Formats: sequence, structure tokens, C-alpha cells
Amino acid sequence: MLVLAFDTATSAVTVALYEWIPGEGARRRALADGVDVRRHAEVLTPAIAGVLAEAGAVPADLSAVAVGVGPGPYTGLRVGLVTARALGEALRIPVHGVCSLDAIAWASGRDAPFVVATDARRKEVYWARYDSARVRATAPAVSPPGEVAAELGVKPGELPVIGEGAALYAGELGVTGDPGPLLPSAAALAELAVTRLAGADGPPLLSPEPLYLRRPDAQAPGPRKKVSQG
Repeated sequence: MLVLAFDTATSAVTVALYEWIPGEGARRRALADGVDVRRHAEVLTPAIAGVLAEAGAVPADLSAVAVGVGPGPYTGLRVGLVTARALGEALRIPVHGVCSLDAIAWASGRDAPFVVATDARRKEVYWARYDSARVRATAPAVSPPGEVAAELGVKPGELPVIGEGAALYAGELGVTGDPGPLLPSAAALAELAVTRLAGADGPPLLSPEPLYLRRPDAQAPGPRKKVSQG
């Protein structure tokens, strides 16, 4: 069973192909990681083609797709989700969503409480608290970095914070240690998805729908105001 995984919810464009053999676990067949905050749509499709070519596979060989659902900026996030749904429909295979914060947490391998924070722009972070790499303790949220500790009921620095948001706002978040991993990796996303498909414990798989925590920057114009007659 081949699982294609990718995430475009942050500045990273990350793609991985994993082979899952029930009862024997999963192994990575190919991986492509890059950071290009403004060219998700141009980078993703060639990256998928490159990963498949490296593994000697074609789209018809795929058994499932796993895609990061955010939270993340609207434009980049929708590129990955539209691509995943198009692949699923064309190939008639299931598409599973994975919270992008969960992928960062999973890659950390931590077994004690911590926080994942990513860049939400507008001087805010997307964040969630985790009891371990496999267990998310709170729903994803968006806040100014200086308010995260208070919302968790802890003092700044009391919990380790990882992710790109931790690197950008180390002072406000009370970051003292290594904030890595900074960005989601499709390798972690694929491993998480395969683990859940195999029935093991881990963060839940989701529907391939965007996890938006606020409105997009671009808004449709409202109705024109009537001009009063003098």
C-alpha cells in the first residue's frame, strides 16, 4: 500500500511517499522538502511528480493520500487540499486530513507536555498544547504569542514550545530550548497517517477540509451602499 503525503499549510512545501505493509510497518520510499512561501501552487505538483519518479511509482499505484489541513494561511493551505481532493477523486482512493500542528508534534518524538506554535502572520501564532507527541490536549487556536501562556494557565517558559512560531517569538512565548522541528514534514505526516490507519494510538485523522481559525485576508466586497437622494 502506497501512501502519498504532503503539506502546504506553512512556508514549507513537503511531499513524501511511504509504503505500508500491514503487520510489517511502513518505510519511506521518497521525500522532497522545500520552503517557498509564495509559490506553493508552482512547487507542489512537480514535487509530487518527482517523489513518484524517485520511487519508480505512478499515480495509479497509490492507495491513499494524506494531506495537511492546517491551520495555516488561506492561499497556501488550499493548494494542498485542492490537489489532494483532485487526486483522490481521479484515482478513487481515500484522502485523509492531518492537522499540521500534529505533524510537527509527531516529528518531535516528545513524551512530556509541550506546545506547538506556527506562524499565523499578523503577529499571531497558531498553537496547541500536547501531552506527548501522540496526544494533543487542546484544540488548535490562534492568539498573539504573548497571550498563549495565559490561555494555557501557565507561566511563560513553563512548557517547552516548538515550531516556527517559537523561533519567531521566542521572547513572548518564553522559549528557552531548541524550538525544532520548525515546520511540518510530510514524512511525519505519512508516518502519523499510517500509524492511525494501522489502528494504533495517535492524533485523529480528519476529513480533507481546511482548518481555518480566522477569516482569509481577502474578502468579497459587500453590497454597494445606497446613495441618499438630496
